[in-house]
Amino acid sequence: MTDKPNVLWIMADQLRFDYLSCYGHPHLHTPHIDALADRGVRFTNTYVQSPVCGPSRMSAYTGRYVRSHGSTWNGMPLRIGEPTLGDHLREAGARAVLVGKTHMAADAEGMAWLGIDPKSEIGVRASECGFEVFERDDGLHPDSPRQQWSAYDDYLVAHGYDSDNPWEDFANSGKDDDGELLSAWLLKNSRMAANVPEEHSETAYMTDRAMDFMEQATADGRPWMCHLSYIKPHWPYIVPAPYHDMYDERHIVPPVRSTAERDTDHPLMRAYHDARVCKSFSRDHVREHVIPAYMGLIKQLDDNLGRLFAWMDEKGLSQNTIVVFTSDHGDYMGDHWMGDKDFYHEMAVKVPLIIADPRPEADATRGSVSDALIEMIDLAPTFMSALGCTPKPHIIEGRDLTPLLHGTEGFSRKYAISEHDYHWSDMARTLEQRQEDAHTKMIFDGRWKYIRCEGFRPVLFDLATDPSELTDLGGSTDAEHITVRARMEAALLDWATRHHTRITATPSLLARQKMAAESGILIGFWDEDEYFTTTGKRFEDLKPVGR
Repeated sequence: MTDKPNVLWIMADQLRFDYLSCYGHPHLHTPHIDALADRGVRFTNTYVQSPVCGPSRMSAYTGRYVRSHGSTWNGMPLRIGEPTLGDHLREAGARAVLVGKTHMAADAEGMAWLGIDPKSEIGVRASECGFEVFERDDGLHPDSPRQQWSAYDDYLVAHGYDSDNPWEDFANSGKDDDGELLSAWLLKNSRMAANVPEEHSETAYMTDRAMDFMEQATADGRPWMCHLSYIKPHWPYIVPAPYHDMYDERHIVPPVRSTAERDTDHPLMRAYHDARVCKSFSRDHVREHVIPAYMGLIKQLDDNLGRLFAWMDEKGLSQNTIVVFTSDHGDYMGDHWMGDKDFYHEMAVKVPLIIADPRPEADATRGSVSDALIEMIDLAPTFMSALGCTPKPHIIEGRDLTPLLHGTEGFSRKYAISEHDYHWSDMARTLEQRQEDAHTKMIFDGRWKYIRCEGFRPVLFDLATDPSELTDLGGSTDAEHITVRARMEAALLDWATRHHTRITATPSLLARQKMAAESGILIGFWDEDEYFTTTGKRFEDLKPVGR
């Protein structure tokens, strides 16, 4: 036990907020995640800073907007020198440890330019997004080489699952009745059982590794923040038995979509609908194959979290560990005629967030639900506060959630912001959008969701009258909608023109600048009398200061 609480930060990749029973799913029961909500606060309006893995995570790990840290797409390096949560926690004597996925790409060119050895302590920290890596697992693609950062492939081989690519051939493939290996990258194979027992699956393995870390950390004695970052239920959509056939067509919620959406006159939205992944998930038979597997992956995750939480109770860790559960973005699953993520409807950009704080100060809020407008960047300052870090408002753009956890005053937000760079995509090619123009930004005030689409008219939804976001008011001539669009565009401009990158503007530096401006820089004084009248000080008493 440490004087300060530890933090277990659980992130499930591509998990929709509404595919948990505590968030209202009618068929998918997640009792262990629900129990976590019962002993903490469940937030119902949490938004990520990008509906894509990499930039969303970089915002979570820095506490900064995508516009600020510059990692706008998967594989876009987080620039060398960008402060991370791990950097801040280490200053306070706490560990920031990774078990699982980050989607981090190292800034190799930046390190070479500055002469930083990637194998040095600084180089390794910068390459791993500030984390101390206990185990990293970012997954693979079918033609990827063996993982260099994770021991999961070696683990599979050690348990008899040997091939050139165990992750692909066992964890993410199935077998037909003739024993033929069938890859889950093909959606038609999603309903098969993964070619690995559940206890050796990626979700079970990462759960075990988190327990391994916490067991070791107990002996270390330093407070820690462990980021347990599951790679599922992200595609490839396949899950081991018995979860592969727990759900079927009877458990699939009908898609949220309308004919008017499909007939939109908006060029960018038409391009989305015509993209391969969206055309695929718009077909009912694709949804019928994929969604039961997606639900099975979530059910498996919940069962493993139940195993983890029971182990923590047994080890006495629960009483001193803040447990946080969230996701990096959602998944369309055919809603709005779309697949994957990449835009700003609720099922893509809104995520679950549950925080269970065991400290007595949080007793008053246990089991409560908060509809406060939250951004993913709020987690960094919340963890920093819990682990004794000095606040850094010149760097951190998120807001400490502790007042909401402890039932006190001090938290407010008018807008949530999210950003997307789609220069790489089918949409950009279809529209012949240049890289510098292929981007969108969302601003949401709790009712109106305004999406600026560079080069095209905006998209606007009124969630008060249209909670399913079926009616785009971005081209409406109604006076109220014109006024709202102008107000939201002005708010977005106000946000964009703030100081986002003044990370060297420390409080002490700003104080020195103010003192210099008030007493040390003599510009505009005519004579000694004017100086005395203005400052109340004698000019001859002024000590020389350096420029």
